Amino acid sequence: MRVFVTGATGFVGSAVVDELIEAGHQVLGLARSEASAEALVRVGAEVHRGTIDDLDSLRSGAASTDAVIHTAFDHDFSRFAESCRRDSIAIEALGEALTGSTRPLLVTSGLAMAVSGRLGHEGDPCLPVSDGYPRASEPTALVLAARGINAATVRLSPTVHGAGDHGFVPILIDLARRTGRSAYIGDGQIGWSAVHRRDAAGVYRRAIEAPRAGARWHAIAEEHIPFKDIATAIGERLGVPVVSLSQEEAPAHFGWFTKFAGLSFAATSTVTREALGWAPRHPTLAEDLDDAGYFDLASDR
Repeated sequence: MRVFVTGATGFVGSAVVDELIEAGHQVLGLARSEASAEALVRVGAEVHRGTIDDLDSLRSGAASTDAVIHTAFDHDFSRFAESCRRDSIAIEALGEALTGSTRPLLVTSGLAMAVSGRLGHEGDPCLPVSDGYPRASEPTALVLAARGINAATVRLSPTVHGAGDHGFVPILIDLARRTGRSAYIGDGQIGWSAVHRRDAAGVYRRAIEAPRAGARWHAIAEEHIPFKDIATAIGERLGVPVVSLSQEEAPAHFGWFTKFAGLSFAATSTVTREALGWAPRHPTLAEDLDDAGYFDLASDR
């Protein structure tokens, strides 16, 4: 299979490219720079020039391949709404190129569901698009599926970890380093799921090999890690106090990250494991916090 991958040199996307090539697939990777193009060539992928805002480039890449995996996303979370708007437009463009075919499109979403009192699962709908949670990748994929396009979604854990991580955990480490304390909200039992980037890549590969229109797949290795446990591990490594903050106190510490620090991202991946025959085998978050360079100054973002 020849697969078009957006975000092909990103933290998750590069792992997906490696996974696909190791499984014998051909990869056409979207590259916006010479450095990205060179990185793709080094691992044996073909290069497709463009960006997620170049819709004609997205359409031509999708039209020339057997399947599409969309992992690209602008991770400037201080401009989250704008990043989400651009993401939805890019997904629409990719879907247009696949109209009238059975070629699969796999898009990337976060793990945010309106679930209370239990772990979320693949059948739970995502949070509705709103000013508070503007990410529209999954709803956009469902709209495409309703139009007859073979579109599905991979929901990533909030902590996709491993060497080179620039996501939520490095943000928390940077906050603790700058403020001199590692914080959580309330009793800290709000749960976050986690997955190693190479395990997440396995979900993408298996899902594109066995496409199911409208499906939601969970890239989750660890179902529920209390936020307090993450904050405690960070505080211990940095030698700073670990503190509980009230809802009213949280914005002064977390700033724009408050909405994420207060959301539950805990869910199972039982359906994904059974349907795709997937099982995680790479390090846990706790193991990576010890061994993957998270507390090296050069690796913090």
